[in-house]
Amino acid sequence: MNTPAGRVGRARIMDAALRQFAVHGFKATTIRSVAAEAGVSPALVQQHYGTKDGLREACDEHAIGTLLEQARRSMAGEAANPGFVPTMFETSRLSTGYLARALVEGSAAAATFFDEGAALTEEFLTATWPERFPAGSARTRDAAAVMAAMHGGTLVLHEHVSRRTGVDVLQSENTSRLGAAIGDVYAAMGEFLASGVGGQLTEAVQAVADEEQTLEGAGDD
Repeated sequence: MNTPAGRVGRARIMDAALRQFAVHGFKATTIRSVAAEAGVSPALVQQHYGTKDGLREACDEHAIGTLLEQARRSMAGEAANPGFVPTMFETSRLSTGYLARALVEGSAAAATFFDEGAALTEEFLTATWPERFPAGSARTRDAAAVMAAMHGGTLVLHEHVSRRTGVDVLQSENTSRLGAAIGDVYAAMGEFLASGVGGQLTEAVQAVADEEQTLEGAGDD
């Protein structure tokens, strides 16, 4: 059904499915509930996506693709363009809620999202600080994995973040607050690590890590 009306109907079903899965989870969501939210018949949902598993796979692909594309564009410098950030938050709102649920439920989509996000982060770190984060190094993999976990953690713990901030951070009118808070933390931590105390702490932690790696290497001999 590759007509304008068909594409609109398919998009409405996708949006409804993303909302249903995000709010109710995979087990509780049904073809019928998605159809009701989209304002279409269950038969039309099945015509477009087949089974509920097929619908979920399509949602996985859409949500992961949407967020990773936004990340790629942001890392490429488009975030500085007027209007990019508001548009980014609006277009990724449903996908963010969907993947927050996927991360909590531990679905295959969560693993794919994390792995691809970490891989993209590795590329960003290497491109931005090639001497500090050489391509393929353990240091780069570790940093990218931790960075992906830090950002993914805000999705997994979004209910607690919402409780502490007093707003639903996954609602479109509030998602910018989460991004602003993350940026504020990065800026503050950058200043701290550049200070005398922060520099000493960084050196001490790195010294312990280097010593542990040396001991592990000696144990392998």
